[in-house]
Amino acid sequence: MGDQPSVGRGRMISAFDINTNYHDHGEGQAILLLHGSGPGVSAWTNWKRVIPALSDVFRVIAPDLPGFGYTERKPDLHYDMKLWVRHLIAFLDALDLPRVCIVGNSFGGSLALAAAARFPDRFDRLVLMGTPCDKFMMTPGLRAGWDYEPSREAMRETMAHFPHNPAVITDELVEDRYQASLIPGAQEGLRKLLAKPNPDGDTPLSGMPEALVATIEHPTLILHGREDKVIPVEMGLKLGRAMPNAEFHMFGRCGHWVQAERFDDFVALARRHLGQPRA
Repeated sequence: MGDQPSVGRGRMISAFDINTNYHDHGEGQAILLLHGSGPGVSAWTNWKRVIPALSDVFRVIAPDLPGFGYTERKPDLHYDMKLWVRHLIAFLDALDLPRVCIVGNSFGGSLALAAAARFPDRFDRLVLMGTPCDKFMMTPGLRAGWDYEPSREAMRETMAHFPHNPAVITDELVEDRYQASLIPGAQEGLRKLLAKPNPDGDTPLSGMPEALVATIEHPTLILHGREDKVIPVEMGLKLGRAMPNAEFHMFGRCGHWVQAERFDDFVALARRHLGQPRA
């Protein structure tokens, strides 16, 4: 099934007994793109520019993770990292992919770390963008995702927290994410996935523990915007210091969306890193 840019529908496959929407383009080394969280997020809204930029060299696969996009929602499922890891491995098995590289954005980066720690032989190289590590406080950007009620105006206001350069928030991007936020159950599901903000004071959150991250030996490229107001850049620095085989790049005048605000740099760095198979 071909991609439909306005809605982000792709192919469908059953994984962990969940009908999973995904995009699959190109040939060669398999690269799995894992999207972040937030209102209107999906594989398509997160990666629509990146897929063609990488699929001339790699086989690029981008699923809607459980609870997001057009992947089936089941009311009896408890969404947590253990479920997402189990689903991810089942998804790879369904596509007969014994080993892949991962590019993970924010929440997708956390999932990449959790999966690589639990199933190290299934993964080759990692690219992490705006990924949390250890404990931190809920930022206004994450709070805005919880508070969002579907409308174009609210989507634009919510997205204002994410890039440093407001020009990144185009009418097309607002429309894509607004339409994705209208998928039945999308915002209700998002609130089940996110920590509920405390009515007063800070809301503590946790990324992957630093001690666990330190056991992940996969060659890893860590990208983070200096002005990230969603996941503070200190999280990327923690990952860079903890991971044995990490390379860290900090981008000035850049927020949470490295792949959008520094698109050419992101593509060049990712292609270089992913083009070197692990021995």
